[in-house]
Amino acid sequence: MSEQQRDLAGYGAEPPRAAWPGGARVAVSLVLNYEEGGEQNVLEGDRASEGYLHEIVGAPPVTGGRDLNVESMFAYGSRAGFWRIHRTLAAHGAPLTVHAVGQALERNPDAARAMGAAGWEVAGHGWRWIDYRHVPEDVERADIARTAAVIGRLAGRRPVGWYTGRTSANTRRLVAGEGGFLYDSDDYSDDLPFYVEAGGRPHLVVPYSLDANDFKFLIVHGFTTAEDMLAYLVDTFETLRAEGADRPRMMSVGLHCRIIGRPGRIRALDGFLKHVAQRGGAWVATREEIARHWLATHPPAG
Repeated sequence: MSEQQRDLAGYGAEPPRAAWPGGARVAVSLVLNYEEGGEQNVLEGDRASEGYLHEIVGAPPVTGGRDLNVESMFAYGSRAGFWRIHRTLAAHGAPLTVHAVGQALERNPDAARAMGAAGWEVAGHGWRWIDYRHVPEDVERADIARTAAVIGRLAGRRPVGWYTGRTSANTRRLVAGEGGFLYDSDDYSDDLPFYVEAGGRPHLVVPYSLDANDFKFLIVHGFTTAEDMLAYLVDTFETLRAEGADRPRMMSVGLHCRIIGRPGRIRALDGFLKHVAQRGGAWVATREEIARHWLATHPPAG
């Protein structure tokens, strides 16, 4: 199916049996969005300051000037939040996929090297953390290539996954046509990977999640405390685990350095990892591992 069409049927009543390693009922994918240093800023030639996903919910961007408060909130993510998340994951021995903005990594190479040293998968997340809907196709193509090169240089390995988040009509075709990516995650429509047609051939999509995601701390009527997020993650996991007795599922958990990295929120991640370990039945994996398993176990037709 072309990425320009909508598929409202998907797998229907009989999704494929995922056959996750070890007979796991749920493949759990932890994703850390690393964006700090790539957000909107007039210093970058942008019209206004960043107005999205910071602690002052609903505050309008500053047009034609800097918002030093917002800049410092983003800086918290790279200066402190990232390392708190790093320590938490290391304590659990949990694998992770990073959605990394190229410019953000370039501005904090120590974090990039720490990702590589930890064995995390580092996937592309655009050159900057911007909306690509109105970015010219040739610029977006160059940004994809530039991001892949920076990740390879700083994290030690070229990315095989991609997630823009705010895509253009060209994004998936450009990613598929680049030739070095196994999958993209610019989709929220399923509990399992699936194939679409992109650039005239099958292309794997490993869907992501905006519901089991810490960004809900920064929206009205979202999470307020760590217990709110933990309860939601546990409920999601338990539902998928129960369904997975028959047909295994996949669960994505979205994280951000400047959000879950705050001391009052990190307990949601720690508590969830403890719950998953205690309950069993989960394969905690990178998105690359999930993609490679799917490609081998459920190759595209033809």
